[in-house]
Amino acid sequence: MTAKNNDRPYHHGDLAPSLRDAARAILEEEGLAALSLRSVARRAGVSHAAPYRHYPSREALLADIACEGLARMRAELAQAAAVPGDCAERIVQIGGAYLRFASRHPGLLRLMLGSELPNRGDFSGLAEATAMIGEDIGRALGDPAAGLAAWAAMHGLAMLILENVIDLGQKQAGLDVVPSRAGILLRSLVEIVRD
Repeated sequence: MTAKNNDRPYHHGDLAPSLRDAARAILEEEGLAALSLRSVARRAGVSHAAPYRHYPSREALLADIACEGLARMRAELAQAAAVPGDCAERIVQIGGAYLRFASRHPGLLRLMLGSELPNRGDFSGLAEATAMIGEDIGRALGDPAAGLAAWAAMHGLAMLILENVIDLGQKQAGLDVVPSRAGILLRSLVEIVRD
């Protein structure tokens, strides 16, 4: 261990939130592959052993971050679902909110709903929070099956955009244009289903 690492404090006034903040920053700036308990400790300015006071493993930290992200996403989707309008308009509003979240937090979205946490069942809060996304959308639309279908469409569209498989203008204008342009696609999908 270098002298520099020995100078890092083990104790921290508010360690768990600082670790989550550091982990989210690494996730969004450098990607999931760069996120380790050691890199989080370095970013938070604490000893390499400090994260183990709150997280027994990298996976436990990732699950905590994912749960927090799912709660934030649910709040944004609920706000969008509260906008007056028919079912089609709610789908467009919820879809716009989903894609805004995805474009602001692509690394977090991939963590929350990707394959990095294969043992979701080991983290009860994570499994429940994930299931609630589809249930919330289903309640907003008045139909659980429609909620799951809308969620699948929104997430699929988000991933196609984030992986640059399709271009809704984001390559030239940036990700800010995605929600409104995705709204056009979602309206088209709703019209096809109605016919």
